Amino acid sequence: MNDRRGFLKQVIALGGASLLANENLMASILNQSQVHRNDKIWCNLIHLSFNLWEDHDRLKDSPDPTIKARIFDDTLRLSDQLWEDSIAKMKLYGMNMVLLDLGDAIKYESHPEIAVKNAWSVSRLKKEVKRLKAMGIEPIPKLNFSAGHDAWLGKYSHMLSTDTYYKVCKDLVDEVVEIFENPRFFHIGYDEEDYRNQVFYDYVVLRQNDLWWKDLYYFVDMLGKHNARPWIWSDYAWEYPESFYSKMPKDVIQSNWYYKDDFSNLNDIAIKTYIKLQENGFDQIPTAGYYEHTPGVYRAEKSAEATVKFSRQHISDKHLLGFIQTNWRPTIEVYRADILKSIDLLGESMKM
Repeated sequence: MNDRRGFLKQVIALGGASLLANENLMASILNQSQVHRNDKIWCNLIHLSFNLWEDHDRLKDSPDPTIKARIFDDTLRLSDQLWEDSIAKMKLYGMNMVLLDLGDAIKYESHPEIAVKNAWSVSRLKKEVKRLKAMGIEPIPKLNFSAGHDAWLGKYSHMLSTDTYYKVCKDLVDEVVEIFENPRFFHIGYDEEDYRNQVFYDYVVLRQNDLWWKDLYYFVDMLGKHNARPWIWSDYAWEYPESFYSKMPKDVIQSNWYYKDDFSNLNDIAIKTYIKLQENGFDQIPTAGYYEHTPGVYRAEKSAEATVKFSRQHISDKHLLGFIQTNWRPTIEVYRADILKSIDLLGESMKM
């Protein structure tokens, strides 16, 4: 921005008026507004829904911040103001993509029974999709169909791999594709489908072997008919590398994840997977993260910076589509500082 006054007017127009109340924050953002740009994706994950883990709320008083944050809630956990401020800050940094975790935060016309209380209407989501596009931020939908992260599906999460399950999933995907006006990507999650990640759940179920692949191919084929590339988290490759690299379609975008800032141990399976994905010709959007992991202990602040540096060294430009920052907390005011800081950390890495 060459004109400060015009810049401030744009911030207000973008719904970031509350940011102006903090002069120090605004001064910092103004200084960061001119960032290095290229043709890469700079994406931030925002949770509209956060019902991805426990299917009950009995652990809501847990001292562990991760467990406490992820308990099931039948009411929407979403601050409109934090949503607005997050998008405004992304715009200021020049980020060009937002991954929207939809889950049960939308009252779908095909399956309204899934929605939590106070869920967004379809018309509200359509309005936001259009607004984001007008801002130059590409909205990409995410519905996590991992059996370990599908509490948002309600009763249908107990019908895994049945005819009813397949129909409901197709209905939802078809509707979301229409709402997003034919997105080029569609994130289907597909991570952490094992017992270890469901140990506190009431209902524990997982697919393995050919059934896991059958259901994955169901979504891949479905999205192919919509000309949308499937996008998944890549940790299945950590446990089952042989089948992953022989059976995973190359059209599926891979987001391997590693939330630390020390990439020196190339034998670490999460780090090694970035290199193996490159060797096997997969397109990647590497994943960084920032959030309070255990009481008072945060995932590394330099995760985004380190991820960008490592990826540029080990992934070819052809297969490095961009980067994504994650913050695994609901979009509510108690996590405001952490969520906005995670955006700052990705913004800083864009200068590299």
